Amino acid sequence: MLNKMMVAGSALFIVACGPIDEASDVHHDGLVYCSEGNPESFNPQLGTSGTTVDATSAQLYDRLLDYDAKLQQFVPALVRGWQAFDKGTRYRFDLRENVQFHTTDWFTPSRSFNAKDVIFSFERWLDKKHPYHDVNGGRYPFFRSSGLINLIERVERVDDYTVDFHLKRSDSSFLANLATDFAVILSEQYATQLLHQKTPEQIDRFPVGTGPFEFELFRKDFIIRYHAHEDYWREQPEIKRLVYVITPNANKRMLKLLTGECDVIPYPLINELSKLDHDAEIKVGSSVSPNISFWAFNTQQPPFDNVLVRQALAHAVNRPAIIQTIYNGNARLATGMLPETSWAYSPVQQTYPYDPEKARALLEQAGYPNGFSMSIWAMPVQRAYNPNAHRMAELMQSDLAQVGVQVNIVSYEWNTFRQRLVAGEHDSVLIGWVADNADPDNFFRPILSCAAARSGNNRALWCNPEFDQLLVDAIAESDLDQRKHLYQFVEDMVMQHAPLVPIANSLRFQAHRADIEGVELPPYGGINFRYARRVNDVPL
Repeated sequence: MLNKMMVAGSALFIVACGPIDEASDVHHDGLVYCSEGNPESFNPQLGTSGTTVDATSAQLYDRLLDYDAKLQQFVPALVRGWQAFDKGTRYRFDLRENVQFHTTDWFTPSRSFNAKDVIFSFERWLDKKHPYHDVNGGRYPFFRSSGLINLIERVERVDDYTVDFHLKRSDSSFLANLATDFAVILSEQYATQLLHQKTPEQIDRFPVGTGPFEFELFRKDFIIRYHAHEDYWREQPEIKRLVYVITPNANKRMLKLLTGECDVIPYPLINELSKLDHDAEIKVGSSVSPNISFWAFNTQQPPFDNVLVRQALAHAVNRPAIIQTIYNGNARLATGMLPETSWAYSPVQQTYPYDPEKARALLEQAGYPNGFSMSIWAMPVQRAYNPNAHRMAELMQSDLAQVGVQVNIVSYEWNTFRQRLVAGEHDSVLIGWVADNADPDNFFRPILSCAAARSGNNRALWCNPEFDQLLVDAIAESDLDQRKHLYQFVEDMVMQHAPLVPIANSLRFQAHRADIEGVELPPYGGINFRYARRVNDVPL
């Protein structure tokens, strides 16, 4: 078996590194998606990058629950149903039978999905002694920052198709977190095979799931290839082949869309959207995406460990001008951490108005009457919440110069950028967050909790036990009005301490060829090509 795995892996590597026609052979029975960057891995459990989620979660894997945004409720996926017991501290899930894992050159399953796979998929990140816990880094930032890693006491097999989740306390966000793109189910049998072969790291590089598409190959900075899973348990995807062409440059993505080299592109240039809308061969889709862009300060190093400095910087930037210039009217000025789409949102202004005089006074009070020098890290890729971080940083650079703060703009390749952020090398960073579910907790714990600081997902590296206790109180509260009241206290604390500055809540855009249907943007989570199809009778 070891030799078979090594041969398969070598063959894949050779193909991936050889000359590949990007996608010319795909258009008649498949789809070409021009992605903005490389995935960090092929397992979304290991990171929180939207680029990784778009490339992996809904294409390769399934999860126990899905969230139906139209019905605004959780619906079964790999489970047939569930029940809560013991005052919400135990959940029983009845698993679906006859769900098949992918059959690939490197793995042939001998059984269908069952309780062993659920237990493996969760215990890998729950149990520090698990043989796979430290494989490929072992950080699991979403599970740490969301609190799941400290909430789930154990996952118990009742029988082959029944599992119980035992929680340390009731938590109103538990089901919502299970329905995210990170809570995917892996194959325990495949993991066992890799351990025997002494190649456990391959589990996240040569992925095996139960999702609608199977992985073929990946060549960094160039291409990812998938093909349809013939034994998929739900309705078969109509497209037989799916190709991601890695295209970081937004102008090149637009050009490839217009010439037909790409069928779908994310993050079309905002200033070109009106032109695309008038092109009969192109359709532009948008969604009210629950997201936030923000400017986070590294609170673990001076002078950003001083709250007066952070407040000064917050007053120094002209956020309304940023909205107009960067988003071209396709975003709202953030009034706090929660966007208008959240049921816990309050229109009360909980951020800092533009006031250079106030900024200078605060800097003097903090002991920096002549300002200082700092860096702003700007993402090298477009995201739903920020279409042009470098240009935004330039606008802020000009604003900050007016109060004596000199700014150096820093950027790296996307995966390197994220790795250095985790290491805390930044002074400040322009980044953001797209909600994984409808619970307001998703805008706080993954971004600003102490657990998120330890996992590297809290870009401000800010840890406040009082803040964390407020979050615990909010998720333990079952009354929605009281929960909303608690989240206003949370918002107030973010404003007072200013570990970050909320900037914008933006629309999310995507463009596609007119003969492609079923690629609408979901309000939560990554793109899903399971429903994509090509139509041939489109009037042009």
